[in-house]
Amino acid sequence: MDTILRTIKKIIPKKLFMSLQPAYHYTAAYVSAIYYRHPSRSINVIFITGTKGKSSTTEILNAILEGAGKKTAVAGTIRFKVGDVSRPNKYKMSVPGRGFVQKFLRQAVDAGCEYAILEMTSEAARQHRHRFIDVNALIFLNISPEHIESHGGYDKYLAAKLLLVHALEKSPKRPRILVVNTDDLEHSKFYAGTAEEKYGFSLKSAEPYMLDHFGLYMTYQGHSLRSHLQGTFNISNILAALTYASSQGITPAQAQAGLKKLTQISGRVQKITLPEENILARKQDFNVIVDYA
Repeated sequence: MDTILRTIKKIIPKKLFMSLQPAYHYTAAYVSAIYYRHPSRSINVIFITGTKGKSSTTEILNAILEGAGKKTAVAGTIRFKVGDVSRPNKYKMSVPGRGFVQKFLRQAVDAGCEYAILEMTSEAARQHRHRFIDVNALIFLNISPEHIESHGGYDKYLAAKLLLVHALEKSPKRPRILVVNTDDLEHSKFYAGTAEEKYGFSLKSAEPYMLDHFGLYMTYQGHSLRSHLQGTFNISNILAALTYASSQGITPAQAQAGLKKLTQISGRVQKITLPEENILARKQDFNVIVDYA
């Protein structure tokens, strides 16, 4: 499949290709869906979008689903995972093109996965990489005026994000599930989408909550939950994952089992610690944190 698409790209003059890019991306998505036999029809597909927090929420939701005994597939900025097999994402893009997503979904279906969690960016939507995927759910985290250079402005960036809402509206899957962060100023534009099940979440939903050196405490549906993750922003990310998981019948107790195993997210507020026997560790009186890497 990749060979066919690369050949098409090579034989078209560059200037002509640039003008035909939208049609190329659309065609690539369509041909890939047919080639891989529409795999999204046979698996629960969740899109996660937002300016910030996509990767973290993807990993949090995966941990919760796995903790509840579900077999999952993950495609995002950090890694690609199908069942128990995981590899780092070295493409330097969250959503690779040329049929990658359809091929990934086919692998997930063939491996017997129940859920496929996909980070979905505005750039991917603009290039039609979300097309011909029968999506079950969309989780919207937030939007802010970043990463807008290629879109030509904030309004176009927002419009690209809203393409994912339209994709959910057109999906033949039932029920279609929409999870929206109501703390975000643009939430009403996303919440207006047509879906059988709509859920809003807010930091107020987690009160009382507390942050400490070891992570965070929060409340969900009257249950106290503990996570090793740091920061108020991760409370919001956890709420997004919990809200969707709840729609799947996953209880807070089951969710806690998954959260407990997620000690950190690679490259996302990741603390670097040295073994205590290391002489440098004894002298270190500061924290080292790797973020967005």
